[in-house]
Amino acid sequence: MRKFLPVIVIVGLLVIGFMWYMGIKNGALGVNQEVNKEWGNVETSYQRRNDLIGNLVKTVQGSADFEKSTLEAVIKARSEATSVKIDPTNMTPEQLTQFNQAQGNLNSSLSRLLVTVEQYPDLKANQNFLKLQDELASTENQILTARTRFNEAVKSYNNYVLRMPNSWFLGEYKEKPYFDAVAGAEKPVDVEFNFDKKAETK
Repeated sequence: MRKFLPVIVIVGLLVIGFMWYMGIKNGALGVNQEVNKEWGNVETSYQRRNDLIGNLVKTVQGSADFEKSTLEAVIKARSEATSVKIDPTNMTPEQLTQFNQAQGNLNSSLSRLLVTVEQYPDLKANQNFLKLQDELASTENQILTARTRFNEAVKSYNNYVLRMPNSWFLGEYKEKPYFDAVAGAEKPVDVEFNFDKKAETK
């Protein structure tokens, strides 16, 4: 029995080593999937906003004399924002920057649209417009929450795959970039208007 003891010890160590290795691999898979899930939530939140903006534009178009250039700017920015696609498994800082810029441009054009609406008090009585206005504000908060949770998932992922000894065995898992919001993007789009006050100053 003693002559087999070294073999048993070696086999035991190999089994323990293999289980430890598999634990690291499975852990990396778990944190990677969490990042993918949270990025999906980010995209879902932005898609909801894009859908709401589309409906808002259609509602505003009902005002025949509404500024055409303002609407066209929103439509163009919305199209550009929806065209930026990111694969969360291979995302880069450059891709997130492009995504942020596209969403920031849409934010800016939407803000201009909502400010311009103040000149059309007839929209104040449009219940569909008011409802979309409220839903947009709610969606901006959802986007902020989704971005925060995504960054938390990225932090957990990066901490796991970059620390030693995990990094020795996880060469295929690369560091993922954080969602750094563009300047002003941390603030929800202002969709509150005081039409009465506007009218009083005229």
